[in-house]
Amino acid sequence: MNSEPLIPVTVLTGFLGSGKTTILSRILRDPAFEDTAVIVNEFGEVGLDHLLVESSDESIVDLSCGCICCTIRGDLMATLIDLYERREAGEIRRFKRVVVETTGLADPAPIIHTLMQEPLVFNHYRLARVVTAIDAVNAMSTFDRQPEAIKQAAVADALLITKTDMANDAEALSALDSRLGQLNPSAVHGRCIDGAVDPAMLFSGGIYDPAGKSADVEGWLEAESTAGTHNHATDVSRHGDGIFTYALTRDAPVSRAALSAFMQMLADQRGDDLLRLKGFVRLTDDPSRPAVVHGVQHVIHPIRRLDAWPEGAESTSVVFIVRGIDQGWVENLFDRVAESAYADLDV
Repeated sequence: MNSEPLIPVTVLTGFLGSGKTTILSRILRDPAFEDTAVIVNEFGEVGLDHLLVESSDESIVDLSCGCICCTIRGDLMATLIDLYERREAGEIRRFKRVVVETTGLADPAPIIHTLMQEPLVFNHYRLARVVTAIDAVNAMSTFDRQPEAIKQAAVADALLITKTDMANDAEALSALDSRLGQLNPSAVHGRCIDGAVDPAMLFSGGIYDPAGKSADVEGWLEAESTAGTHNHATDVSRHGDGIFTYALTRDAPVSRAALSAFMQMLADQRGDDLLRLKGFVRLTDDPSRPAVVHGVQHVIHPIRRLDAWPEGAESTSVVFIVRGIDQGWVENLFDRVAESAYADLDV
């Protein structure tokens, strides 16, 4: 078992023209981002097979600022593994973090899947954040026309509002903030002009990083307090296909087998509409060590344990970002599985 801390990976997404490339260019020039590996995707096609930038030079370029830009052909999994192996062999600088920039038309789920489901990847890397760039000028009309843009915003941990200097309309910006708040109430918001980004927006937190777990808990608990204040299914054209957020909270511990069964049933039965889930669960085998859970659509990440509960949490709290999945249905499924024969299984 590798005892070295997992390398945080930030997924930078956002619809076409939202400013991702400008942000990335600033990252590659900013000494604050040194020791960062960057994987770029600027293909027009959507899908994991087209993840990396087209280039005839299949190499790692060590930039003067210390960043590493990956231009290798292949899929994300192969590239991450290759980067890690070259890092360990001393062929490239020992980068400390990775940014994956998706194509503007991409559904971010396949990328998150890769980070969660492939052992050769998640044994060395952890998903730290999903950051979505939002074009302040065109976002409202884009949300109404492009379901990919809605999903990119809904799954984000942080939303970077770009081109606010061009929007020049306080009322329009306020309307955009309101819409984003309804679509994804737990996401952190930030402004970004000419690609200038606070490093904390990209690299803070990460649910598998004990050093950042308090920040995660703060965001997840905030989702609990805001989830009940919006009904996103009431106006589909305004709030994006019935996407909304809520939290499942329980004080009583559940067995690991019951938790695994619940998450698998959820993915099997409603995976298409399960945009994201993340949180902590109190288990019966050792209630003092929370289980970290993370899932996207039909893929559930293997359960990991923390050594202790983070500050601000001591019981089960799982935040869901879903399309049309009723909270009562989720809670009923959880309670039924927790009280079923699964609770007595050893896994």
